[in-house]
Amino acid sequence: MKSNVDLRQLKLGAVDFGYSLAYSGSMINKIDGLAKIAVFRNKKIRRAIFRNEWWFSIIDVVEALTGTDRPRKYWSDLKNKLLNEGYIEVSGKIGRLKLKAPDGKMRLTDCANTESLFRIIQSIPSPKAEPFKRWLAKVGYERVQEIEDPELAQKRTRAIYKAKGYPDGWIEKRMRSIAIREDLTDEWLKHGVKEQKEYAILTAEISEAAFGVTPSEHRKLKDLERQNLRDHMTDLELLFSMLGEASTTEITKTEHPKGFEQNKKVSRRGGKIAGDARRK
Repeated sequence: MKSNVDLRQLKLGAVDFGYSLAYSGSMINKIDGLAKIAVFRNKKIRRAIFRNEWWFSIIDVVEALTGTDRPRKYWSDLKNKLLNEGYIEVSGKIGRLKLKAPDGKMRLTDCANTESLFRIIQSIPSPKAEPFKRWLAKVGYERVQEIEDPELAQKRTRAIYKAKGYPDGWIEKRMRSIAIREDLTDEWLKHGVKEQKEYAILTAEISEAAFGVTPSEHRKLKDLERQNLRDHMTDLELLFSMLGEASTTEITKTEHPKGFEQNKKVSRRGGKIAGDARRK
């Protein structure tokens, strides 16, 4: 963690949580959880919770298994082959989810759940196929366990932070900040905030009112690139972030703002409460 940041110089941090839409056929569905990165033999596999299970970026899997520098072309050819053989119905077996692309933008990406991926993998000649199947089964099973016992997800997160050397007190604050953030995004959704960019802007409003900087500026002050900003916050920074977001949540629950513009004003007020406390 970086602890040498002057809070008086800060201005906006990174969005800790996002919100995306999933497309399956003509249906538009909400991703049930956050889009995250999994790693198989140093290859990043994008994934997201959809319909209470993990869905994985197919082109990421293709690249990991084949090493091709044209995974989209490889997948396009393979998809046509599978369709011709009648193994996969695009409308039911492959979903188009909005995931963050390498250029940082949210783009529709062909994704498949564990069951469908097993079938796709069978059609990819690669010595990595069997190890990948075992890895995939483990990742999928962890999600099943977490659905049955939500505390397992928290335990795993705590264990990861512990393994990285974070102190227990900081871990407790970080876990609490995650819960507070989830409450806030739930309220935003209920009150008409739906677009990914709107979540980012509202988060920026809270952060700027609380710290005086935007998340991207906050990240620069900490010399961060793609790392999660909040994983590099000090105890005080986490506390003020939580205060700003918890205050915004309470105002939202009380006043019921509608749409992006009204929620933007509320977010600024919630962040100001944290900003006033920080200055005092």
